Amino acid sequence: MRTTKLKLAGVAVAGAMLLAACGGGDDASSAAACEVGTTDGDLYLYNWSEYIDPDLKTAFEEQYGVAVIEDNYDSNEAMQPIVAEGNSGYDVIVPSDYMVSIMIEEGSLMPLNLDAIPNMANLDPVFYPAPYDPTGAYTAAYQWGTTGLGVDLTVLGEDTPRTWGLIFDPELSANFGGNITLLNDPRETLGAALKYLGYSLNTTSAEELDEAKAVVADAVARIAAFDSDQYDELLVSGQTQVAHGYSGNMLYGIYDAENPDDYTYFVPDEGGTIWTDNMALPFDAPHPCTAHTFINFILDAENGAALTNWNLYGSPNAASEPFIDAEVLENEIVYPADRSKLEFITNTGDFETNFSDAFSEAKG
Repeated sequence: MRTTKLKLAGVAVAGAMLLAACGGGDDASSAAACEVGTTDGDLYLYNWSEYIDPDLKTAFEEQYGVAVIEDNYDSNEAMQPIVAEGNSGYDVIVPSDYMVSIMIEEGSLMPLNLDAIPNMANLDPVFYPAPYDPTGAYTAAYQWGTTGLGVDLTVLGEDTPRTWGLIFDPELSANFGGNITLLNDPRETLGAALKYLGYSLNTTSAEELDEAKAVVADAVARIAAFDSDQYDELLVSGQTQVAHGYSGNMLYGIYDAENPDDYTYFVPDEGGTIWTDNMALPFDAPHPCTAHTFINFILDAENGAALTNWNLYGSPNAASEPFIDAEVLENEIVYPADRSKLEFITNTGDFETNFSDAFSEAKG
């Protein structure tokens, strides 16, 4: 799912921007000269954890005679500086929408050789080209979803209000204070506080961000953990009652619970995040042909459906729809009909460092 067991330490985006000069260079100016289905070594994948069906990795290994070695990260801000510095050793990364635009600007992504990825034609035009990669030169959409709240209905009740106040309002959260988790992610968590306050999660107002920081800081005493890894497991095991997290991961956890009807997931009425994760190559990917072949493999219609059927996130692959399970296609958590209150997180430019700093200060 779109969470992780962190294996490599990340640093703030602010520090990474100082490294951007290391990430540009001549290597980022042209696509790799690869043909369809060719490989040039094993695949080193840097991904959110539990976000790819292990059977798909095995199938790729068997079909192409290479190994897939995967490491994981828990936020875009942890991944980005590692790639921007160079010599990360990774061939494919999976950045979210706003981070794609940051990485394109700093020169840390390699342009794709589209001739080596014919299955790009399978992507829904909604996702290709995307606003954060307007020429479609650097990324292929992987999965999409929302960010909201998972709750224990046996504690909160069926009529619990669908609001971010379940975390940020001291009175609403009084009965389960200390049994709440928030994502360990600056844009997502401050974004939730901003939506609670009635602001855009893409604000560039220092005053609005300060308000959101204060809301998060006030909630710290009621928070069990800032967690981007086990929040769904903590919820369905009864250790927490409210969990901030990603739609597919939460739904997966609920399905696995002993009593699935005791839990639900929703985007609060104030609105929340809709996001798209994407496959891309670091500017200095050591095995670019294997990387292109892997992207083309994932964009196969049946493989794309297998990915969504396994991790319960929306597929950007239009050709996959006939192969996606009906219960997944018809699930409002996976494919919400009303997206009017959802916002994509966008690149706020120089203001990005304010989010990282505010999050660190709010956590204390």
